[in-house]
Amino acid sequence: MAVSMSDVARHAGVSQRTVSNVVNNYVHVSPATRARVQASLDALGYRPNTAARRLRSGRTGTVTLAVPTFRERYFADLAEAVVSAARQRSTTVLVETTGGSHETELELLRGGGEILTDGVIMSAVSLGRTDQRSTHPVVLIGDREPGSAIDHVGIKNREAAQAAVTHLLDSGRRRILLLGANHGPRRSYQLRRQGYQAALKKYGIEPDPALVVECDWTTAAAADAVTALLAERALSTGRAGILAMDGIFAMNDSAALGAIRALVRAGIDVPGQVSVIGFDDIVEAGLSTPSLSTVAPLLDDIASMALDLLEEQLDEDHVPQHRMAGYELRVRESTNR
Repeated sequence: MAVSMSDVARHAGVSQRTVSNVVNNYVHVSPATRARVQASLDALGYRPNTAARRLRSGRTGTVTLAVPTFRERYFADLAEAVVSAARQRSTTVLVETTGGSHETELELLRGGGEILTDGVIMSAVSLGRTDQRSTHPVVLIGDREPGSAIDHVGIKNREAAQAAVTHLLDSGRRRILLLGANHGPRRSYQLRRQGYQAALKKYGIEPDPALVVECDWTTAAAADAVTALLAERALSTGRAGILAMDGIFAMNDSAALGAIRALVRAGIDVPGQVSVIGFDDIVEAGLSTPSLSTVAPLLDDIASMALDLLEEQLDEDHVPQHRMAGYELRVRESTNR
C-alpha cells in the first residue's frame, strides 16, 4: 500500500498541511520541522502522487522540445541533455522537428500546433526580433538578436570562437581559414566570425578574405570546399605542397570533420601541417582520427536554465530573462602538435 501524507504526519508528529508544505518545498517551515518531516518521508519511503498533483495544478508534466533537425548531431546531443534534466524534475519531453520553417517556429512560439504541454523549449533558426510569443511559456535556445522580449538561453559564441582561434594562434598558426562563413543560423555565424576576427586582431593579423570560405555546415560540403581550395592553390602555384592555410576554424564540428577528411585524403598531416578546431563537441569529435579539438557548450547547463525559465514563466510577475551558459575548450589531437 502506498504511503500517504497522513501516514507521514502521524510518524513525524505534525499536521498533514506541514507535510504538504515540506513536500512542495514551501518556505514557511522551520529548519527543525523540515528535517523531522524529511526524516519521516525517507523512513516510510513516501512518493508523491504525481498524477494527482498535476490534476490539481492544471499542468501536464510534459514540455515540448523543438529543434530544426536531427541531421546535425548537435541537436541530438541537446535533446539528450534536455530529456535528462527534465527527468530529474519528473517531467516528460516531447520532441519534434521544425525543419527551420519560419511558419512552424512561429506557430510553436504562439502556442499553436495543438500544443498540449506545459511549455516549449525551441532552438529556432528563423524567428526574428519582432516575433512574439503568446501567453504559452516558451524559451528559445541559441543566439538571438538584441532586444528580443522572449526568454532565452545561449552561450557566448563570440567569446568561445575567439578562444578557439586564439588556441590556434598560440600554437604558432598564422594563416587560419574560417570554414562555413555566411551559413548556418545567421546570428551564430555572425558572432563566431566576429570572434575569429577579434582573435586575429589581438595578434596583429589582418584578416585575409581568401581565407574566409563559405559552405554549408555539413561534413560533405566542408570536405568539398577544402578539396577545392587545395586544388586551386596547387594550380595557382604549381606546387601542391604550398598550402593556403596552416590552421582551420570550422563553424561547427561537422564541417571540421569534413575538413580533416579532405586534408588527410590530400596527404596533408593533421595537425603537423594544418591544425583544425571545431565547435559543439559532438560525440564524433572525440572518436575521429585524429580526435577533434573543439568548443564544448555546456549542454547540461543550457537544459537546466531553459527548464528553470519555463517554470518561472508561470509567475505573473515574470520578466523575460536572457541567460548565458558556459563553454569549455576541449583540446585533442587535431591541434596538439
